[in-house]
Amino acid sequence: MVKQQPLVLLVDDEPDLCMLMQMTLSRMGIKTHMAHHLKQALHFLSEYKYDACITDFNLPDGNGIDLVKYVTQHYPKTPIAVLTAYANMELAISALKAGAFDFVSKPINQQHLHQLLKKALHTPAVDDDLNQLPLEEQLLIGVSEQTQQLRTAIKKIARSQAPVFITGESGTGKEIVANLIHQLSNRHDHAFVAINCGAMNEDLMESELFGHIKGSFVGADQDKQGLIQTADGGTLFLDEIAELSLAMQAKLLRAVQEKKIRPIGSDKELDVDFRIVSASHQNLEQLVQQGKFRQDLFFRIHVMDLRLTPLRDRPKDIPVLAQHFIDKISSEWRIEAPQLSQDAILFLQQQPFTGNVRELKNIIERALTLCDDKLIAVEHVKSPSLGLTSQPLAQQPNSQIEATTDLTSQIPKGLPEEGLEQYLEKVEKEVLINALNSTHWNRTLAAKKLGMTFRSLRYRLKKFGLDTEDE
Repeated sequence: MVKQQPLVLLVDDEPDLCMLMQMTLSRMGIKTHMAHHLKQALHFLSEYKYDACITDFNLPDGNGIDLVKYVTQHYPKTPIAVLTAYANMELAISALKAGAFDFVSKPINQQHLHQLLKKALHTPAVDDDLNQLPLEEQLLIGVSEQTQQLRTAIKKIARSQAPVFITGESGTGKEIVANLIHQLSNRHDHAFVAINCGAMNEDLMESELFGHIKGSFVGADQDKQGLIQTADGGTLFLDEIAELSLAMQAKLLRAVQEKKIRPIGSDKELDVDFRIVSASHQNLEQLVQQGKFRQDLFFRIHVMDLRLTPLRDRPKDIPVLAQHFIDKISSEWRIEAPQLSQDAILFLQQQPFTGNVRELKNIIERALTLCDDKLIAVEHVKSPSLGLTSQPLAQQPNSQIEATTDLTSQIPKGLPEEGLEQYLEKVEKEVLINALNSTHWNRTLAAKKLGMTFRSLRYRLKKFGLDTEDE
């Protein structure tokens, strides 16, 4: 069967420009129709089925935004791009928010036109459903109205090339949403590169993002490709972008604006084609007013925005998410998945969940270690004490204290240098090792000596990478 030739509608009141684009697309094997005003474009759209549309912003009887809105409403499967003057960024952003697939600066060159149509003709259909993806690729789980609305927004946003800014509390799943946008976009065959700006060393950040060449600084013993270049053709996700310094923001602005980067020590610029998705739990507009975030970068990355709802404000999602984590963790641990009692569900739905979905996952993981039967009850999902057992050490049998005697004598009188959480984890790990050594690594006996279930012990061994056997 002969593959059908793609058909593209070109809308511009400059016949010479239309002819130039037509010649370029013809060499790509793409057939085109030309319209020189809005009325003619609407007529063509009613007569033919187009695979894509490119329109100028200024038309004799209207503007490109009107056409974008019309195409988005009546022909949602047809991606439409807008030609705009370079300096008119506000109009370009308006086009993207109206539903445009992308915008291109005039005068357009052959390379950019080729890239634009290549992406447009591979844009997923608007009715692609997240539920058609495998569960491990869905990631966005829930039945609440907020979650349904988020799915709809993600599907719409994924079809465009517009920068996306995601805001929400810690643990709401900003990286998961960014990954979904990538998976549903025409960039899904290329890399999704996620970077936590708050976790990167400031001194090494430029090298990590832009790369460097051998000998450019002390320790640069070989060329290194930056993470932005790794995202070429794909999606770059910058989490906690507000943590970038003003100097780094300026360098990032050029990469986003010009789609070019210069590795440290290089005299050549590299072309990069990436979509930027960024996120922060901070209010960027306030940071702009305070002079802590560049206004020009803010407008560049804040074209499309998504606000993620805290888990406490969508209680209908809690049972579904909880059961998902129960099934997933039980499968990983190779144990029979227990059910969540109705009382436990009601209890969880009343919690503030300051840590959101991440906190719920931790609660379920802990509940699975405490539950010995087929039903997770309220006591299993309540926050436990800091100790390894519910009994104070002084009330434990001698056989349980034996493994911890040496450690308790070493508890510092002041504050631990590494912080309480890290110190408690260190103590817990050493207690486990002592108990295992005292039983010649008989885990069943070690669990009895520590006054915990075998499942609870196995969870902790996995947590610290000490579970080297399969049972």
